[in-house]
Amino acid sequence: MAAAKLMDFDKALEMFEPVLGFEVHVELNTNTKMFSDAPNPANEAFHAAEPNTLIAPVDLGLPGSLPVVNETAIRSSISLGLALGCSIAESSRFARKNYFYPDLGKNYQISQYDEPIAYEGSVEVELEDGTLITIPIERAHMEEDAGKLTHMGGATGRIQGAEYSLVDYNRAGVPLVEIVTKTIFGTDHRAPEVAKAYVQAIRDIVRGLGISEARLERGNLRCDANVSLRPRGQEKLGTRTETKNVNSMRSVERAVRYEIQRQAQILADGGTITQETRHWHEDTGTTSPGRPKSDADDYRYFPEPDLLPVEPAAELIEELRAALPEQPVARRRRLMAEWGFTDLEFQDVRNGGLLEVVEATIAAGATPATARKWWTGEISRLANAQEKDASELISPENVAALQQLVDAGTLTDKLARQVLEGVIAGEGNPQEVVDARGLAVVSDDGALIAAIDEALAAQPDVMAKIKDGKVQAAGAVIGAVMKAMKGQADAARVRELILERAAQ
Repeated sequence: MAAAKLMDFDKALEMFEPVLGFEVHVELNTNTKMFSDAPNPANEAFHAAEPNTLIAPVDLGLPGSLPVVNETAIRSSISLGLALGCSIAESSRFARKNYFYPDLGKNYQISQYDEPIAYEGSVEVELEDGTLITIPIERAHMEEDAGKLTHMGGATGRIQGAEYSLVDYNRAGVPLVEIVTKTIFGTDHRAPEVAKAYVQAIRDIVRGLGISEARLERGNLRCDANVSLRPRGQEKLGTRTETKNVNSMRSVERAVRYEIQRQAQILADGGTITQETRHWHEDTGTTSPGRPKSDADDYRYFPEPDLLPVEPAAELIEELRAALPEQPVARRRRLMAEWGFTDLEFQDVRNGGLLEVVEATIAAGATPATARKWWTGEISRLANAQEKDASELISPENVAALQQLVDAGTLTDKLARQVLEGVIAGEGNPQEVVDARGLAVVSDDGALIAAIDEALAAQPDVMAKIKDGKVQAAGAVIGAVMKAMKGQADAARVRELILERAAQ
């Protein structure tokens, strides 16, 4: 397929106004699925499970099986609706969304249509320069996830060119909340940044509520980005495309930018935009056509006959409202002030998805500066190398314990990095790794003096230079001692001992 022609971004924004909309799916971390008692384990266990082992008859659509609503999923959905500023429906009901797809065993999805559990809200998002933008929320509704297809035999892993496909129903029936925005106007040249900030805000909200792992790379959080363009000054909306399941914050931003440039070029050339879904390709930074976008009528919605309406008590709603955590924007601003971070320092933490682990590390005894240093530095580097989330590698408590060993003089920064690698490798907590590997700093004067004498014997002119006032010459001896002791010498004490020797 030939690469699409793209218009320069700034030129596209001169000619057209971008109009956005987002549909974000949040997988809930309940113990069981939305309508069955099949297990819904946390990330690692879920992804390690053998295909088609986390299932029940309801998930497969077997005859005679009946759905039962997950109460925890209801409570989580209400909490999320409240956190989004939505009204909670006195009565909402499930519907059948009918369409055939191999990973949907029943040939319909249990969802909500015209009676969602939450409606009419808004969420405040913060751009990198501190600008606040309010995103209007149309609805948040409950539904179940579909299974997963793996296409075999092709060169790309996609259905095109595959010889056959395998179906894994483990994900079928996992509880979802779909958050649908209203049409978003006025973002102009900041449209890509707004897209990224909005998805970040949703992630922060659901993590704060504790109802989802909200990891895009694992599919706990999935964003469909709707983009259309209309000529400047025109009221009529353009035809939209829906880019599906973009799996990182950076990619959400890139996908919106790409669609603006692609659509602008087509329209400028006199072409028309096809209303369709589009697939995002991370490797090339492009989108490609999916399928024509269906309207609601095409799904033949009708009320789910096997489930009663959901009618939460007013007392339950108020109980969940009282338990809501601090809003993400307010929380971030409070933490930045408390920790004394600059905007740039805080962006490193926020954009890396490290806010919670940094906060927990500080709570465990580390200073804000050292907590940030470890998580945005060495730990993030190792996580990237292993293609894992930083929080998977080490606990905040162990990071704080590691820094405490540095503060006590037991470890140098270099030795601490070796200890970090040992903890991540599963060798124990920081103190256990220090003991097992013998990595503690040597501060015994006798051992240090012996190493100093050996270094001075190899460099007989250094002591004369130091005595002549050239104190910086001590660096050569210190370096030799550190090398001889494999970095475990107390460099400050080595320097003191050298200067004491020179004064004699």
